[in-house]
Amino acid sequence: MKVVGLLSGGKDSCYNLCHCVRQGHEIVALATLAPPAGKDEIDSYMYQTVGHDAVHLVAQALGVPLYRRSITGQPVNQEMQYRRKDSPGDADHSAAQDETEDLLDLLLEVKNNHPDVEGVSVGAILSNYQRIRVEHVSLRPELQLTPLTYLWQRSQDDLLAEMVDAGVNAVLIKVAGIGLDERDLGKSLAQMQPKLRKLNANYGAHICGEGGEYETLTLDCPLFKNRIELVETEVVTHAEAAFASVAYLRVIKANLVAKSNDAPSMDSIHIPAGLDALGLRTLEAVAAASEADCSPNATLASIAQTTYSGASASSRPHLHHSGNWYHVSNVNGATSEGMVPETIEEETAAMFKKLKATLEEAQLTLQHVTHVNLYLVSQADFARVNAVYKTIFQEAPPSRACVGTRVRKGDLVRVALDAVAVDDWNERRCLHVQGRGYWAPANIGPYSQAMLARERISIAGQIGLRPADLSLPIEDFDLQCALSLQHARRIHVAVLEGAGLQPADADAAVEGGVCWIENVDVDDASSAKLACRIAKARAAWSTQPSSSDPEHNSDGGNSDDEQFSDDEDPRTRTQQNEITPWLAGDGRQAKATDLPMLYVVVPFQGLPRGAGIEWQLTACTGRSAAVASSTLEDEDDDEDSPSWGLSKSSPIQRGEINITVEGTRRLRLVWHTFTSVKSQSSVGIMTVQQYRSGLPSSAQDSKTEDGDLSALRKQVGAALSIRVFVTARGAEAESGESSVFDLAMKLLQEGTTTLEPRAMPVWVDALFAQHDSSGSGDLERIEHTTQDDPSNLSDITAPIEAAFVWNSVTNIM
Repeated sequence: MKVVGLLSGGKDSCYNLCHCVRQGHEIVALATLAPPAGKDEIDSYMYQTVGHDAVHLVAQALGVPLYRRSITGQPVNQEMQYRRKDSPGDADHSAAQDETEDLLDLLLEVKNNHPDVEGVSVGAILSNYQRIRVEHVSLRPELQLTPLTYLWQRSQDDLLAEMVDAGVNAVLIKVAGIGLDERDLGKSLAQMQPKLRKLNANYGAHICGEGGEYETLTLDCPLFKNRIELVETEVVTHAEAAFASVAYLRVIKANLVAKSNDAPSMDSIHIPAGLDALGLRTLEAVAAASEADCSPNATLASIAQTTYSGASASSRPHLHHSGNWYHVSNVNGATSEGMVPETIEEETAAMFKKLKATLEEAQLTLQHVTHVNLYLVSQADFARVNAVYKTIFQEAPPSRACVGTRVRKGDLVRVALDAVAVDDWNERRCLHVQGRGYWAPANIGPYSQAMLARERISIAGQIGLRPADLSLPIEDFDLQCALSLQHARRIHVAVLEGAGLQPADADAAVEGGVCWIENVDVDDASSAKLACRIAKARAAWSTQPSSSDPEHNSDGGNSDDEQFSDDEDPRTRTQQNEITPWLAGDGRQAKATDLPMLYVVVPFQGLPRGAGIEWQLTACTGRSAAVASSTLEDEDDDEDSPSWGLSKSSPIQRGEINITVEGTRRLRLVWHTFTSVKSQSSVGIMTVQQYRSGLPSSAQDSKTEDGDLSALRKQVGAALSIRVFVTARGAEAESGESSVFDLAMKLLQEGTTTLEPRAMPVWVDALFAQHDSSGSGDLERIEHTTQDDPSNLSDITAPIEAAFVWNSVTNIM
């Protein structure tokens, strides 16, 4: 596409332009904002203004026309989320007076002169403040420019090394960080690299100056047709200090000179690999899934691609409240008679009208929503549904997962959703990266990559898109598997870093999630392909490191006083240490296989873009989240236990219940939870299997029911949100018998617990747990039930017919 480059003259804006060209784009214009006449620099939160007196030379060196305007606004809106004047919760200020609006005027001028411009180059590396505002302006209807942010979230150590290797000759023209002074002005990146790395090791200074430690002026780079030569400069001391003086270099005279024949070419611009070190390890584990793991079995052979019997969807949404949180379930566009509008657009609009009305019952708006699960009968309707969705959520949209489901017989509903909301709009902190780069897929649309609210993190469903061009390796399931999980990891880490945390912080953790897997084509005669997909997904998840893994729980790593050698390649060091724990911090003794994870098989072409796999994770920061009130009260609760009946002693809990129902029918309920006491949240998964022989006696069943089943009811009943996934087998009811789904609901609803209004079923093709190769659960954990009659093992490995996934948030302190 044709691109306008936002140009400060510094290393980042010029290096990002190089990457734009390497990705096949054409730079047709440059745009810069300068301080008002008579000023060298102003206090701007958005723009680098020092060196503005040489920016025109950078444009001439590039051979591209430059558009220039003066900054007239002020950093009035200093909130992290830049909102339009009429946005809910906006502060009392005028967006028109903010310096961000100067960028709109500048890009409009470019667009008027270059109407074919489609993209805008942005050199942001770490600044959410700058990135959010540039994206906000670029994507407005009058511009519709795609942000290209190839440096975003890159390792600063790697970037600096790459710039030096590629021949980016940028000199320091401002210093304002610890350990830097006016003697460093005019020095090149190559000269400063060892010092900058040492300042990073000793004081945590940003190697690329992302903390405002220094600014640069680019004198040469592979994209330049000529290089800049500084003839006369002047040092201006802005503020003196013992450790961090502020000084800048005023350019008085500079010229363009010819470049040498041996100057680095564009081929020297390094394009990072699509997978990082952990991503590559994940890919290796996925590819190495054993042949035995990929063998089809009776469970897979029984998967039917069919419609489901059962009641049609209810037309009435249900609102459930727990503490500061709300969950709205069973939202669709059907009328009270079960009819739906003629077009999918009208049905989607009716669905959101219901959601809005339901939220208003609790004095909430759509702006309070933090996450949406969107279910489509056909992904062919995705674009039309999404077009309506865009008009509902605009700025700071909630995270989202979108999957296809099976059709229930007689049901006309084509789209449905459930949503989570928090009562304080200002509690929401979204990560909504809309720029295209190498980090993770851009979300140029109506949902965020993640939402942080009251220390809980919801991560949007991630598929295996290539971030640089948003293409999908449709025929490479292994790569999709590794890429999609890498995206989820990077998003999680970025949210923690934005909250001032790291994955290794004591109580930060991924709580669990759902892995959506596309079923094979109905014309595929073998179930081996689906068996392989399930095995590969399990292998990918099992590979993810946490602090409890042996290789990560030692005292290894860089010490605080470690010094870097001047000839060490930082990229080699980064690759060696890049595989770091991310699932659970040092205070969490939890491995990937300890976390609740459910594998859900959806219909063929049931995932966006025809993806084969999608990861949907939830997480917590581990910090305390005070809850003002709770709707869940029980005078008999143990004061040392959370109100949903879990022990504080361990964040990971598992249980198994075997119970006889309707004569000889027996159900096996296996549940698995993760709890964060500080963040006051819990995630649980319960799978349901049916068998007719080979388990403990009815006396043992009865004992289990009196104890564990009561605790399980309490956990599920206390949940904020409940999703129930049901297979065709779980929905079927033989003559005179109830379906497995109905039986499970009855078991969990005995007593005072009521689930049905908020636990509407989602119809899927198959369900699998983490630890088995047959779809039934961990065989090692149930060997004791078969030692008297090993022949019953095949009966015990019956498929999972229903699964419950719940999230709990309440006051458990």
